[in-house]
Amino acid sequence: MESRSLEFLKRLLDSPGPSSYEVLPARAWRVEAESFADGVTVDVSGNSFATLDAAAGPRIMLAGHIDEIGIMVTVIDEEGFLSFDPIGGWDHQVFVGQRVQLLTRAGSVPGVIGKKAIHLMDKEARDKVSKAEDLWIDIGAASRKEAEERVRVGDPGVLGSSVLAFPNGRLVSRSLDNRVGAFVVLEALRDLARARPAARVTAAATTREEISYTGGGARPGAAVIDADVAIVVDVTHATDYPGLEKRKHGEFKLGGGPTITRGAAINPVVVDLLVEAAAAENIPVAFEASPRQTSTDADNIFTARRGVATGLISVPLRYMHSPNEMVDTNDLESAARLLAAFCRRVSAGTDFVPR
Repeated sequence: MESRSLEFLKRLLDSPGPSSYEVLPARAWRVEAESFADGVTVDVSGNSFATLDAAAGPRIMLAGHIDEIGIMVTVIDEEGFLSFDPIGGWDHQVFVGQRVQLLTRAGSVPGVIGKKAIHLMDKEARDKVSKAEDLWIDIGAASRKEAEERVRVGDPGVLGSSVLAFPNGRLVSRSLDNRVGAFVVLEALRDLARARPAARVTAAATTREEISYTGGGARPGAAVIDADVAIVVDVTHATDYPGLEKRKHGEFKLGGGPTITRGAAINPVVVDLLVEAAAAENIPVAFEASPRQTSTDADNIFTARRGVATGLISVPLRYMHSPNEMVDTNDLESAARLLAAFCRRVSAGTDFVPR
């Protein structure tokens, strides 16, 4: 991966931005986009857009959600301890003993998640699985008044971690789900800016996917772009570590290339073009089945407007929804090349109606 792209990725990953509070990573994404896109905008939902204009051809949307799972302060007690609830789908056991970074009106406030020490628990309590309601955040305050001078109810936060570079091109970080999707679509646009396609292509960093059951940003984003066709980039579970049944979950490994989804919310013509592009560019891909729903932004974009021809490619990820997720940067590069190759195959005459 080129050094500029790698440094950009690290800035994105280290920028805290839980669902509904994506301002910091979105701002970093737009700054990078301004170096090569024809136009960069943001909408009322917080979605960011970077566009390569074209006189003709369909409107292509490349979408990756830029939010991450996080936490929110819900109560401040008399002693200055903070109760919290998850933003998005957490394994609550991950919270125990973690550092947190709270995003407040005055900037970042550090804290730690507290739990009764094991020495002070009876046997029944030791065997109990921790839930968020059993835990608290300690910011070092001595009273509610002191805590409220620094933190308000409703302030969001993320677990405290930063990017680590591992051997074999692997990165470890929180927010890989799905900051890497937002990264990949912009890297594809960077590629397309060097050799422009016939179509008008817009990369979109969408918001609120992790809580999309309350309404994500992707659906209004597709309407803003007036997209004819869309490719969503997300992550999928790598199954190359101990304890997973490949017969149940499929076989997807780090470094094996992106997956192409078939099934729910997916346009078969888009799939065929992705497969052709992968073969022509010698990009390794795997296939993923989605018989009911994809649980990604594809579900929202597919039914936007009068319907959008939608595809989904995913990057294998280990340890999803934890502060130490892992990806292979080779898969990110392959996914970006696949998107660019797809866009160059689309013209005004491309018919996405399944016949």
